[in-house]
Amino acid sequence: MTVSTASPATADHPPVLVDHAELHAALTGLFTGHGIPAPRARLAADALCHGDLTGLDSHGVFNLARLYLPLLESGRCDPRAEPRTITDLGACAVVDARHALGLWAAAEAMDDAVARARRHGIGLLSVRGATHFGCAGFHAVRAAHAGMIGVVASNCGGQRIARPPGGAVAMLGTNPLSVAAPALDGHPFLLDMSTTVAPTGRVRVAARRGKPVPVGWLEDAAGNPVTDPSAFDRGEAFLRWLGGTAETGVHKGYGLGIAVELLAAVVSGAAVGPASAALEGDGRPHGRDDDIGLFLLAIAPEVLRPGADVAETTRSLFGALVDCPPVPGGEPVRYPGWQEAELACRRRRDGIPLPAHLHAELAGLGLLGAFAPGSPR
Repeated sequence: MTVSTASPATADHPPVLVDHAELHAALTGLFTGHGIPAPRARLAADALCHGDLTGLDSHGVFNLARLYLPLLESGRCDPRAEPRTITDLGACAVVDARHALGLWAAAEAMDDAVARARRHGIGLLSVRGATHFGCAGFHAVRAAHAGMIGVVASNCGGQRIARPPGGAVAMLGTNPLSVAAPALDGHPFLLDMSTTVAPTGRVRVAARRGKPVPVGWLEDAAGNPVTDPSAFDRGEAFLRWLGGTAETGVHKGYGLGIAVELLAAVVSGAAVGPASAALEGDGRPHGRDDDIGLFLLAIAPEVLRPGADVAETTRSLFGALVDCPPVPGGEPVRYPGWQEAELACRRRRDGIPLPAHLHAELAGLGLLGAFAPGSPR
């Protein structure tokens, strides 16, 4: 695999630039080697690379050996699963993913929602029995690329990480939410967020790099701030909700987490985080992210309003935002998704910088050429 070194992140361990196309091909081959059909393996590789292309490194190839390969090798994920439609009402459907790899299954579900929206103005896929699907934004932006608005929400199945405000027991997952829409050319609007302050992946990336996390990400059992990211996997720290405290609006993040649970799990019939089983044990993070529920919605405004120039409206909306003058000495005003699109363009052209330890891990899996970072290529 063609690689080159990037400017060092540290003097001793510089990151390694890896060509996107070659990384994608290697991931596709790995997934097919585990029994996933080739078209779906390519789609899974698309979803995994999205994180590294857009700077969401915690949801990219960092998760390959930590999350996706163990899912496949343990049997918790069926590489040849064929999702089954339970209910089909035309504009909406309920689907059992049957433990398929979420990286491709969620993308196919969103494509199905887009096809339904072309006929009905909206398309809704409610999915149960799913596994981890990577970046929610990867799936939402598929609707934007089709000229529609996409909404994606996912609970964490039976995994419980965050406590209700004032509660002593972990009851909910990070419960991500994403909204995407066409905006300015090459720069779709893309909001991709967890309803906790940070997702677990970002905490684990910080732990792997030996760096503290900002105050406000984690708290101990008494609610005191924790900055040691490794405390999370030791069961000594909990993720905090968006909003932080009662005074700064913690009810907003907590409420969004519950809303995602309703949309993704209650509608589909997937596992629900807040359940009697959550009250057993010592209250620390527990459970597994099996039987995840997904909510995937595509909205086609021009089908709902024939003759309307929705594209011009959105261009005007986002054009006005980027034309907003910045504060003196500040950076230009942008919207969610802009910087990610810019970064993806650069990384497709110049390569994806992987931390040296991650490059070595992938080399050990046979995905990348084994060599010492910093050596000439």
